[in-house]
Amino acid sequence: MTESRPHALFSFGTLMDERVQTALFGRPVPSSPASLAGYTTRPQPITDPAVIAASGLDVHLTLERRIGAAVEGVVLHLTDQDLAAADAYEVDDYARRRVLLSSGESVWAYLDAKPLRPAARIVIVGDSIAYGRCDPQGGWAAHLAAAHIAENEAAHRVFNLAIPGSTLTGVSEQTPPLLAPRLPDTLLVAAGINDSAVPLAATEAHVDGLAHIADNLGSLAAIAMRHNARLVVAGPTWVDEERTRDYEGLRFTEARALALRECMQAWCDENYVDYLDMWEPLRDKPELLVDGVHPTPEGHQTLYKHLDALSR
Repeated sequence: MTESRPHALFSFGTLMDERVQTALFGRPVPSSPASLAGYTTRPQPITDPAVIAASGLDVHLTLERRIGAAVEGVVLHLTDQDLAAADAYEVDDYARRRVLLSSGESVWAYLDAKPLRPAARIVIVGDSIAYGRCDPQGGWAAHLAAAHIAENEAAHRVFNLAIPGSTLTGVSEQTPPLLAPRLPDTLLVAAGINDSAVPLAATEAHVDGLAHIADNLGSLAAIAMRHNARLVVAGPTWVDEERTRDYEGLRFTEARALALRECMQAWCDENYVDYLDMWEPLRDKPELLVDGVHPTPEGHQTLYKHLDALSR
């Protein structure tokens, strides 16, 4: 029989109530005081009757990012079974993710399921599509920045650090020194299509980028955690391989892009990281691609609308 693992879960709301704990876990659970810096709270309406019955409240609290703020609460010490019960208790508006307490301890917490909705300062790292190539307006990232900053000009920022041609390996190597001055609370990674490219001619020097996706995403997750930033991974967009040309001896194919999509999504699911699927908006719409890979201005606008719907 597999022994239950211990889990640490930060709570600042109804899970602190011993009556709720008894209803969920069958007993009050061990806890210790804790503080979560860089967050504040806002009300979250609840409609699930079972959750309302357990807590006695139809409005709970959810976390939102704010520099200089802190949320006081407790760390609950749970078993596998307890954690599963807590997951079942939290409604679909919440997602369990890793956060860094003021003490430096990494613990679970329930955050807004829409990953960019509670964000204030977003850093985007990625490739030429995230950079906005082929769109004089700056691509989907520029549309995101305009909308996000307009919501709160004083507190909201978006820093687009995407570099055309980047692979996930390059992004994981280039990102660490760039984050501290920008005080990010969200790291949005939009790269990987260059990892899927295959050489047109056999060469011993070519490294299959798909074999290193998990390692690079793991590295980026560790980088984000050091800044208590939420990692959000944007998957690849559709590739029209009938129009992709020779990119310095490399070629992009739909099959490899789909393999990248599957690999990235599986890693995010396994590691409780937010994954934004960007495939469908451009699928089978070659008119929204300039060269089979890079979106047109209209394609970038389509991607932004899709991203906004997924994350807000």
